[in-house]
Amino acid sequence: MARHLTRNARGGVPSWPSLPCVLCLMLLSACAGRPTGVLEPVAANPSATQVEMLVTTTRGRAEKPGEMFSGERALSPTFADITVSIPSDTVRKAGEVAWPRKLPPNPETDFATLKAEEIDRGAAEKWLNSQVRKSPDGSVLVFIHGFNNHFEDAVFRFAQIVHDSGARSVTVLATWPSRGSLLAYGYDRESTNYTRNAVERLFQYLARDPEVKEVSILAHSMGNWLALESLRQMAIRNDGLPAKFRNVMLAAPDVDVDVFGSQIADMGKQRPRFTLFVSRDDRALAVSRRVWGNVSRLGAIDPEQSPYKEELAANGITVVDLTKIKAGDNLHHTKFAESPEIVRLIGSRLSSGQTLTDSRLGLGDHIVAATAGAAHSVGTAAGLVVAAPAALVDQNTRRNYVHHVESLAGPSGGVR
Repeated sequence: MARHLTRNARGGVPSWPSLPCVLCLMLLSACAGRPTGVLEPVAANPSATQVEMLVTTTRGRAEKPGEMFSGERALSPTFADITVSIPSDTVRKAGEVAWPRKLPPNPETDFATLKAEEIDRGAAEKWLNSQVRKSPDGSVLVFIHGFNNHFEDAVFRFAQIVHDSGARSVTVLATWPSRGSLLAYGYDRESTNYTRNAVERLFQYLARDPEVKEVSILAHSMGNWLALESLRQMAIRNDGLPAKFRNVMLAAPDVDVDVFGSQIADMGKQRPRFTLFVSRDDRALAVSRRVWGNVSRLGAIDPEQSPYKEELAANGITVVDLTKIKAGDNLHHTKFAESPEIVRLIGSRLSSGQTLTDSRLGLGDHIVAATAGAAHSVGTAAGLVVAAPAALVDQNTRRNYVHHVESLAGPSGGVR
């Protein structure tokens, strides 16, 4: 039986930033004036590369052309076949999404959509089977986004991850109904619960498919709750998880640390290799901690503090402490969003079938030194795996609204 992770009641409560302050930082990180409806297909450009992905979603259909799916909930899962065009590296910095400034997008300089077709379940299964058969290693990479993401945010960000990492895995985006608003936190959280069965069905299908040899899962922020709950359900139903589920990467997980311990225990002894990315100065998770009754969020723990250190090691969980890394947005929630070299390194390891906890990963002294402080002594080969969440989110994936903050904070900055 896996040991439970528990919060340290004696560790004290750090001084968290005020809610209006954090909301203002979120606004500063937002990308204002970005056009919507960017998923309307355009003609391909020979200088651009293409990323194909299968999408499974519990989002409802959008009314506006080019948005495809909204933040509302559908009665049953829907599937889509999407191809994204990514401009040449000569006009785009790796690690960034080049959002179009106007419509239609220009594939020479912008991310653009070449195909966006809704398909039925049978067609989705055929797509997956065909792509897996063509893949070099039969691996599948599933991405689950976090809070405050529109459908197009998730699509373009995942396309960027796949392209910049050079991963050759078959790509599946599991996207849930997020309204893409700062004040929809409660709705978004319940939407992850609403989506658990759909994601578990995806995992069950991948487990049954004999052509699929390996499954890796990347999740960020609130999306970690959905990933963990779906894996837990699957383990309980199947009396364990299949060996082909090799790697689960938890980036800045917005998950109650006590509940995580329970979820891990429910998965049993045969579990994927978990890599946990934490940062104690993550302001978004600091606010979440206040919302959830001052219980530590998994992505903001101190992995050197008892009982975390001992129990993470006992459960074989690799931990990478990013607290000292000065990168990402003002919330410190996206620290490796501008580290394309790391993304490429992990992508090459995924594609070659090597485990993410392989101690032979040579990241360079500067990377090891940056993460060695708390990560080096925790888990297996801690401090060596720092790439997977690098491009999961950045400031360009957040569309926030000034009037929301004003209505909450009031003209004087105090919470109403």
